[in-house]
Amino acid sequence: MNSSLKSLPLLRYISFAFVVVALSLSGCTNVPAGIQPVTDFAKERYLGTWYEIARLDHPFERGLQQISATYTARDDGGVSVLNKGFNVAEQIWTEAQGKAYFVDKETTGHLKVSFFGPFYASYVIAVLDEDYQYALVTGPDTDYLWILARTPQLDPLITERLLEYAKATGFATDKMIFVDHNIRNLE
Repeated sequence: MNSSLKSLPLLRYISFAFVVVALSLSGCTNVPAGIQPVTDFAKERYLGTWYEIARLDHPFERGLQQISATYTARDDGGVSVLNKGFNVAEQIWTEAQGKAYFVDKETTGHLKVSFFGPFYASYVIAVLDEDYQYALVTGPDTDYLWILARTPQLDPLITERLLEYAKATGFATDKMIFVDHNIRNLE
């Protein structure tokens, strides 16, 4: 493991943030009002690396850029999650490992994800490109929203369509943070 990933004080902060969020969301596998998880979902096609294009602010990603999530199949039918981001202020990479399981059927894009023990929160795929190249993902309510893509940049017209959809369904899209994937770091 890269030594810059071992920053103990930062990892403690991130772990604490995940604990606080997990505790506040424990058992929150809701779907926000007005959102329907995608159907005809194929887990195998969703696996791999996704880049965060934009998000609503929340403590566990605050200050991070170059964020990605890598999903791999678990032997128990779930999905392993590896979130990685670059902390610009501290010039270090951070990561968080979690696991996700389908709330209902594997063909519905509604999972519960945990980064800490038995505490789970919703991961709702609200929009998914038919070629699995971009997605709009929510949490249990309108406080959580991500735009993800298979590449670090997404066509601005696609981003705008996703934002329009999110705004129409109650998300504060004017508060979205757009992720910079071009930051130079110490590595």
